[in-house]
Order: sequence, then structure tokens, then C-alpha cells
Amino acid sequence: MRNWLLYIVTVLIWGSTWLAIEFQLGQVNEVVSLFYRFAISALCMWGFVIWQKRPMMQFTWADHGFFMLLAVGNFGLNYLLLYWAQGSLTSAMASIAFSFMLVLNILNTRLFFAKPIALKTYFGALLGVSGIVALFWQDLNAASFSSATFVGLVLALTGTFIASLGNMVSIRNSNRAIGVLEGNAWGMLYSSLLLGIYVLFSPLSFVVHADISYWSSLLYLAIFGTVIAFACYFSLLKNIGPERASYIIVLFPVVAVLLSTWFEGFTWQANTFIGFGLICLGNLLVLLPKHVVTKFIRRPTPHPIKAN
Repeated sequence: MRNWLLYIVTVLIWGSTWLAIEFQLGQVNEVVSLFYRFAISALCMWGFVIWQKRPMMQFTWADHGFFMLLAVGNFGLNYLLLYWAQGSLTSAMASIAFSFMLVLNILNTRLFFAKPIALKTYFGALLGVSGIVALFWQDLNAASFSSATFVGLVLALTGTFIASLGNMVSIRNSNRAIGVLEGNAWGMLYSSLLLGIYVLFSPLSFVVHADISYWSSLLYLAIFGTVIAFACYFSLLKNIGPERASYIIVLFPVVAVLLSTWFEGFTWQANTFIGFGLICLGNLLVLLPKHVVTKFIRRPTPHPIKAN
């Protein structure tokens, strides 16, 4: 599949999953919902790789350890924190906070793979942090650390950081020539097993009584939001690298905000425009090639006027 098509599919799907998550909250415990989501995803992925006769049993114990880390980082704990965050945030605000993963991806790439960081990345990170502060300014200004919105922000940013670590695991797997589909199949399987074991040994129970909106959104999240979107995104990570692939993170909040405005009555205020604008500007600054940024900053020096 061409990279531009991978971009479009991933942006549209992930931009809409934030609204779909709203239908998962309240009826069934979040851990149980995630178990259902990744169990369905694992069944789909394993059915596909078996149908394609892909080699699935040649991986080392170390590889399986990283598959488990992938399960926690991209198919487990990160989503649990984001589900909890959306209990007190709109889908629009959660998606905007999640867009900060662009900067985290680049910083973690430097940390784990020794890739140099351009100066513009630091300025982009500063703009991103400023945008998040502006977006949640009313709650931060109240200085109430027990505020539901403030807690939701912390949960969203923590889940974003864990997701970025999961991205680093995916890059490691690609560097070892592990296919995207093979790695995802194992990661989703381990995620569903870990979540299922937790439910079995906890006071929680497997709920089957929920309305049609819950089950339809669950199927959408499992098949489109997990199987298809992650396959496209990890393919982009492999094809063009984390910096350029992360451009998705600039675009899908736009989809999420528009959907939240139409379906949730999300209200745009002055700090919303400022915060959203700063975050997008910071992300774009990070992604623009260095020579473009330099050309924009360094304006041509006017020639002195010669006297006749």
C-alpha cells in the first residue's frame, strides 16, 4: 500500500476512535472492554497471518519479551489510561493531549537509538507544552490537583508516554526484520491474555449485557482502530521513520475535534483555539525539514542603497 494511502487510512480511523471510546465508558469496566477489544483483534490478526502462512514460531525468547512490552505499551496499559482519561475529558481534548506523542517519539528515538535531535525539535516541544497549558488553562489556573479535568490530563499524558515507548519497541522489532503483522499478532495475543488473566483473578467479571452502541463501537475499535490502523501506522514507522510517520499525530486530532464538536457539543473557547494552534504549530515545526525552517527564519539581507 502506498505511504500516502497509509496516512489517510490511519488519520481517519484514529481520528474517529476517540469518539468511539466514549461509547465504551460506563456500561462495562474498562479492563474488561480492553480484553474484548484485543481478544477480537488477536483473533483477526492470527486468522490473517495463518491464512497467509506467515512464519510465526521462529522468534527468540528475547523477541517474545519485546512482544510483551509491545502489548503493554501499545495494546494495554496505554489504552487503559486513555480510557480513564476520557472519563473526565471530551474525546477532542484527549486526542489533542495525545498529539504530544510526536515530540515524545523523537525524544525517545534519541534516547534509545542515539539519533541526534535538531534544535527546532526543542522549540517544537516548548510550543507543544505551551499549547497543553493553554488548552487546560482554566483547570490549571484553579490550582486544584483533585480536579477531574486535571487528573484526566495527567492520565492522558501518561498514556501517551507509554504509547511512545511502545512505538520504540515496534522500531526495535522492525530493525530485527520482524514483520509488522507478525509482531502485532503476538502483541495483541499477549495483551488479551494478560488482560484476561487479570479479570479472572480480580473482582471483575466478563459482562455480556450491554447495548448495541457498546458492541458496535467495540467491533469498530477492535477491527478498524486496532488491526487495520496499527498495521498501517507501524508500516509507516518502518517505511519512512518515526519523525515523518508521526505527522499523523498532527492530523488526527483535527478529525477528533470536528467529530466531538458535531456529536458531543464540544465548545470552542479562546484558550481552545490558542492551545490547539500552539500544539499543531509545535508539531509542524518538529516535522518540517531543517532547511525549510532555516530559510523561513533567515530572511534575505537587503542590499544597501548606493548613492548616485
